[in-house]
Amino acid sequence: MKEQHKLIEVKDNQHVKEFLAFPSKLYKSDKNWIRPLDEDIEAIFDASKNKNFRHGDAIRWLLKDTENKTIGRIAAFYNEKIARKNNQPTGALGFFDCIENQEAADALFNSCKNWLKDKGMEAMDGPVNFGDRDNFWGCLTDGFTQPVYNMPYNFPYYHQLFERYGFQNYFNQFTYGRDFSPGGLDPVIQKKAERLARNPDYTFETITWKNNDKFAEDFMIIFNKAWASFPGVKKISKLHALALLKKMKPIMDTRLVHYAYYKKEPIAFFIMMPDLYQIIRKFKGKFNYLNKLRLIYNLRYRKTCTRIIGRIFGVVPEHQGKGLEAGLIKAFEKIVINTNFHYNDLQLNWIGDFNPSMMKVAEQIGAKIYKTHITFRYLFDRKKPFERAKTVN
Repeated sequence: MKEQHKLIEVKDNQHVKEFLAFPSKLYKSDKNWIRPLDEDIEAIFDASKNKNFRHGDAIRWLLKDTENKTIGRIAAFYNEKIARKNNQPTGALGFFDCIENQEAADALFNSCKNWLKDKGMEAMDGPVNFGDRDNFWGCLTDGFTQPVYNMPYNFPYYHQLFERYGFQNYFNQFTYGRDFSPGGLDPVIQKKAERLARNPDYTFETITWKNNDKFAEDFMIIFNKAWASFPGVKKISKLHALALLKKMKPIMDTRLVHYAYYKKEPIAFFIMMPDLYQIIRKFKGKFNYLNKLRLIYNLRYRKTCTRIIGRIFGVVPEHQGKGLEAGLIKAFEKIVINTNFHYNDLQLNWIGDFNPSMMKVAEQIGAKIYKTHITFRYLFDRKKPFERAKTVN
């Protein structure tokens, strides 16, 4: 690192403010960039709110030039339990933003590598999140349009900064999209749904808040069976599921949360939500009392959100291959054709190229890839063979 670059660890409130504000300065001329809510980011670095701190740690830096101007930021973190599930202990970096300068980027990447080495890590992934995969994860490499809620947006030169340093493509994350104009469904979907409809043991429901305890437990059961086997994904408790529902309740449209059952046992879900960035983009990162009221008013009364985000889709292993995806899609289609349905399009984000079954489902409902993010991996031992993420199904 050359002398003109000075790394400063984020320790006090002034540093935190600069860490949160720097992207606003970097992207001030980019009409597509939307500032995330400050509290969404700060919750990730709050040990009282982020359970990953129980098994790991996180650190943040700012990068300054000779005039003490911020030219970059980055965070490094690791969860010991997740790290050990890889071929080598693997930590991570995220919240990377930087001017178009390789030396500056290298200084930030080196700070993460050295810190993670000291923690016993032998590789690092990035740019990712110290938490759930569906937030702040991946480097955008194709489809430079406005992001959806808490999905990363960055300049086109970012992936070059990663690759020049030595990062390699661990996996691609695809965002599929389609509008709600009639047609587009593969006939296979129709046939599968019709077959399920003839079997009374299969039923489909949308969530109701009157029975949120039941739906929280059902979510926990499905998630732990369908998703917890994926690398880097942890099982959740019922308490965690209840907390998620409670958090989502003010912004959730119950018509967008679908469950499937077999003989009344939970076996699948398809959970969507309105794209809050269509409202939040005007908040400048702040979520004070007034902006909370603005959000609820725009969601419920003005119906400002016209885009839906597919957040999570899962089928328990014993019922995979039986057409549950078709049943869920057709159940949702019945709601879409209602004249009171004000949404125009659906985006299915975070479909990894290691999950060809989910890619196939997205294609069968008429959606097409229009954005690509990359999760990079960097091995500290440069002689060790690099392996991409394994296909899961």
